[in-house]
Amino acid sequence: MLLVDLFVLNREAHEISIREAAITSSIWIAIGLSFSLVLWGVLDNGGTAAARYLTGYIVEKSLSVDNVFVWAVIFQYFQVPSKYQHRVLFWGTFGALVMRAVFIFAGAALLESLSWMMYVFGAMLLFTAVKVFRDNDEELEPEKNVVLKLVRRLVPVSDSYDGQKPFTRTSVLRMGKLVATPLFVVLVMIEVTDLIFAVDSVPAILSISNDRFILFSSNALAILGLRALYFLLEAVRDRLVYLPKGLGIILFFVGVKMIISEWVHIDPFLSLGVIVSLLTITVVTSLRATRAT
Repeated sequence: MLLVDLFVLNREAHEISIREAAITSSIWIAIGLSFSLVLWGVLDNGGTAAARYLTGYIVEKSLSVDNVFVWAVIFQYFQVPSKYQHRVLFWGTFGALVMRAVFIFAGAALLESLSWMMYVFGAMLLFTAVKVFRDNDEELEPEKNVVLKLVRRLVPVSDSYDGQKPFTRTSVLRMGKLVATPLFVVLVMIEVTDLIFAVDSVPAILSISNDRFILFSSNALAILGLRALYFLLEAVRDRLVYLPKGLGIILFFVGVKMIISEWVHIDPFLSLGVIVSLLTITVVTSLRATRAT
């Protein structure tokens, strides 16, 4: 799906319109939701696997919205032309999939071998929930980022972009020194933010199921549509004012669910219903509160 998206649908660099982003995002979401029917038919007859998949998909999709907003700040700081942003996000998505796979399989193995890790992951979720709920609204300042300073120190970076190339050569004849373009620095920043968000989101997904296929497929299909969602959310991000509160409550719910799972079993369908309800309330109240603006 990634290859089709890159080499067929977006073969030529171009600026993504809101209409194109809305259509593409709708297609990705339809694919992600429809995959639950595959799990329903293949893995079990009662729909438990499908419910857990949908819960993981919705949780990951919701948590990824914050990641999308960070991308916007990075692109704005580096003044990345709109037509080149999709290519950067493609490689960012690829890196995110690899990191999620490593984290999910490692986390699942830890839970199997060390059952007490369940409480550690649960505590991490509760801590993250409080941090997200408080939402100190701190402005992200890329120029103060340690990773950015390190990249600039280790790798010579040109002052201008050279199309979609992460590296270019100096001099008119292109035979000079090989240097990185600002696009390479942007890609590194995107990958680092993906890594940070993975640390927060993977414990949440581990609280939903111990089936590695369900865990990774729900994460993967949620992440695949993030590029289109980024271009779509850019138009409405200022209106989702209560999103941090909603995400904080969702994380708190899954954290408590993980900690008490040894004594209290919460039905997967009930868990799915709670998360969908919380997310719906968050979005609706945010849009109503900002309707006048």
